Amino acid sequence: MSVRKFARPRRLALATAALVALGSGALAAAPAALPSSDLPSPALPSPSRGLNILVVGLDTRKGVTAREKEAYRLGGKECGCTDVMMLVHVSADNRRVSVLGLPRDSLTEFAAGHRDRRTGALHGTHAAKLNSAWAEGGPSYAMEMVERTTRLPVHRYLEIDFRRFMDAVDQFDGGVPICVPKPLKDTSTGIDLGPGTTNVGGGEALQYVRSRRADGQMDFGRIRKQQQFVVNTLRKVRSDLLGNPLRLMTFASVLRGPAAAEHRGLSTLDLMFLAVRLRNLTPDGMEFATVPVLRFENVQGAGSSVAWNVAHAEEVFARLRADEPLPPARLTPSSEIPQAEYRPAGGASLVCA
Repeated sequence: MSVRKFARPRRLALATAALVALGSGALAAAPAALPSSDLPSPALPSPSRGLNILVVGLDTRKGVTAREKEAYRLGGKECGCTDVMMLVHVSADNRRVSVLGLPRDSLTEFAAGHRDRRTGALHGTHAAKLNSAWAEGGPSYAMEMVERTTRLPVHRYLEIDFRRFMDAVDQFDGGVPICVPKPLKDTSTGIDLGPGTTNVGGGEALQYVRSRRADGQMDFGRIRKQQQFVVNTLRKVRSDLLGNPLRLMTFASVLRGPAAAEHRGLSTLDLMFLAVRLRNLTPDGMEFATVPVLRFENVQGAGSSVAWNVAHAEEVFARLRADEPLPPARLTPSSEIPQAEYRPAGGASLVCA
């Protein structure tokens, strides 16, 4: 195993990891005081058919230093959109967490009548990519579009940017392990890993979860990398933070960030309450999937997009609505779509040895 040196100088996989990793053990005590902007309102719900949390990663460089931009290839133009989206379903009995990747280029349609927060213009009906909902209408519109396309309620929301992702990874002594079966070199993000297991800090972890050009599977491969990072972060939380409630609280606070909570936004205290609910969750209780995709399309107004396999996607959504495990994987009917739709519960192939 190799260990990389990294500086201690905040994205999505880590945000998802926090939701499940914080639940690996009960906290000794809740924080004595939190900023008023961080208090949950209303209290974290307990729906009878499971809790759904939309986790998004923002392509923003706010707070990233010039040195970090150069070192981790972050100098490109930010899209001002949700670079990655995942829907996390926590079963009503708190024994299972299903993580569903929503490809960033998923083709959808925005209905007429919503106002663009960037320009103030009132939009008509138009084709769009799912990840542009946040740019046009903010978190509330992103949640609304996910609810429309999946017919699943979104009970809570969490967003994370580059700065918070890097800072949260750097809370772990020695970083987080990444395992790759063969060399991984992406000239776009700058990640360069040899085969085997490598421990990485925040900057290099960000390069890894952003990488989508090195393995030929683009966004599908990137979603798979993020899922692997979720499981390995869970292991690190267990080994590094569970015995120290203060460090665990700090990790949650760094990940959550200082901004006032959005409507339905997860607060640090929400994360701590969720920790208690999921105290008995293990990696074997986690399952992963990507929304089944049918084909690539080039659509006027949306550009190069991916169209979902509506029938197969509906089967996935129906299972989550019923608070049931994900269905068995189905082969994608198009050879141009990588076969990377599902991961088994616990995902042995996701975990570093």
